[in-house]
Amino acid sequence: VQLQASGGGLVQAGGSLRLSCATSGRTFSNYDMGWLRQAPGKEREFEAAIRWHGDNTYYADSVKGRFTISRDNAKNTVYLQMDSLKPEDTAVYYCAAEFRTTGWDYANPYGYDYWGQGTQVTVSS
Repeated sequence: VQLQASGGGLVQAGGSLRLSCATSGRTFSNYDMGWLRQAPGKEREFEAAIRWHGDNTYYADSVKGRFTISRDNAKNTVYLQMDSLKPEDTAVYYCAAEFRTTGWDYANPYGYDYWGQGTQVTVSS
């Protein structure tokens, strides 16, 4: 499956952005999806994930209550709505996919087999 992330940009602290990740090549509804980010000098870390059916979502503590992950299986797209952004949210954001499976390790970057190219999010103070 191919993934194309978009929607990043420069925003002031307290603002909002909506990231999109369009997919192609495989049946989107068969894949669990996640958003991870990587700040300069840091390891890639989990932010949000959603199961293939959309009924279960998961969030890192740092973004819980501020970010919302969703998916539209008819449009083969997953979204990340980011509100109340903070300067520490500045990073390259990646969407990633894993063929649906039990025991999915969504919080681990190694839990994903497919990755998009990343989109830069910069939050100014």
